[in-house]
Amino acid sequence: MNDTSLLRQDARVIGLVGLAHGTSHFYHVILAALIPWLKPEFNLSYAELGLLMTVFFTVSGVGQAMAGFIVDRYSARAVLFCGIGLLGLSAVRLSSAHSYAQLMLGAFLAGCGNSVFHPADYTLLNQRVSKRRLAHGFSVHGISGNIGWAISPLFLTFVASRTDWRTALLSAALLPLAVLALLLWNRHALRPGSTAAPAASAGAGQGGAFGFLRLQVVWMCFAFFLISAVALAGIQSFAATSLVSLYGMSLAWATTAYTAYMIASAAGMVYGGFLGAGSGHHDRIIIIAFGTAALLSLVLATAVAPAWLAVVLMGLIGLATGISGPSRDLLIRGAAPANATGRVFGVVYSGLDSGLALGPLLFGALMDAQHPSGVFIGIGAFQALVILTALGVGSKTRLVAAAKTA
Repeated sequence: MNDTSLLRQDARVIGLVGLAHGTSHFYHVILAALIPWLKPEFNLSYAELGLLMTVFFTVSGVGQAMAGFIVDRYSARAVLFCGIGLLGLSAVRLSSAHSYAQLMLGAFLAGCGNSVFHPADYTLLNQRVSKRRLAHGFSVHGISGNIGWAISPLFLTFVASRTDWRTALLSAALLPLAVLALLLWNRHALRPGSTAAPAASAGAGQGGAFGFLRLQVVWMCFAFFLISAVALAGIQSFAATSLVSLYGMSLAWATTAYTAYMIASAAGMVYGGFLGAGSGHHDRIIIIAFGTAALLSLVLATAVAPAWLAVVLMGLIGLATGISGPSRDLLIRGAAPANATGRVFGVVYSGLDSGLALGPLLFGALMDAQHPSGVFIGIGAFQALVILTALGVGSKTRLVAAAKTA
């Protein structure tokens, strides 16, 4: 295959997988965005509404580990198609709900659908994208997720405010339907292959399908995602509210700070793709990025800066964490045994859902205790803890690489 054809293939696969991933993240917040409508409609408490989201992420986290095995055993393409279909079905189920139990069922279906994306996406990227463009593929994958997070509340609140929440959810169901049709049309581009299969790690193939679970580096990767996701949950759930309390700014201005975080994070992922592609020390990039983010979070906690600078600091935190994204995925790829990409990414990314489920409980307790500064102190502390896991994963993968070349 000549370079032009390879570039075309890489771009098509990266674009299709990125679109699917954006759809997944769009569904992360469909319930949160509609809280102003769901609460009075079903006479629910905030705790009951929060439980719906906890169910979503818990089911998704458990399901990711299981989906990884199915991806490796059967086909990442087929599993991805099923996940997108389940997302659409969940929105239809939610739109027709007339009880809390039916809302819970919709959240359960959405969690099942969301569970397949990381093991399927990363397996497809590793199989179908050439090695020299893989970092850019991971970069686009992360950016598409941020776009999904950003668009979802805007779309759902826009439709719900002009019609009703049921119409908003039915409209949301059209997105996975359209994406699934596009993926089916381009299914040949996502066929099983081995363009950029990862090298085998020490211990790969020992113990059968579950042998990789004995690798310490896999659980270090899991801890990486769990810890970083707790920090992310704090930013997503309570950063805006904390900024209002700490800096006396309006909610609209605080929401702008969160938007700055998201936009800068996406920009950081673009740069991080180029940085990761040209580096063999992905752990060092992660350490510098999260170390910077942790320091900036602690500065925000002091509330010594003017309100406008708080918005800038939020953007810089997003930029730093975004830069680490492609290197993070490349680091995990290096830790994955041969032919176990789906299983490894499924298990380690279940840490992401676990952290997103636990984080709001922790930071919500700090807010209830009237400690808004504690939210940013906690965010900074968890970002600093990420550095320890990155050090562990990086040292382990380098030892494996050295053993292979010895």
